[in-house]
Amino acid sequence: MKLKPLNDRVLVKRLESEEKTAGGLYIPDTAKEKHSKGEVVAAGPGKLSDDGKRLELTVKKGDLVLFNKYAGTEVKLDGIEHLVMREEDILAIID
Repeated sequence: MKLKPLNDRVLVKRLESEEKTAGGLYIPDTAKEKHSKGEVVAAGPGKLSDDGKRLELTVKKGDLVLFNKYAGTEVKLDGIEHLVMREEDILAIID
């Protein structure tokens, strides 16, 4: 299934969290926190300003990003969970 975000929205695939701790202990699925890092899968064309000009997004497809813990709306595409969020919910681009 293809999904194209509109305006300033971004489709992000959440990165998987670690299976074990630094000490070597395995973390059960019930105790794992959802990761706040992800990869941008698709980005909209940008937000329209008051004068009708399109403001381009800072993020682009393939960027690794850090986002708010409760940001976006969860969507399942081809059995994989993604998030649709506004660009303003993205805190940083990871180099």
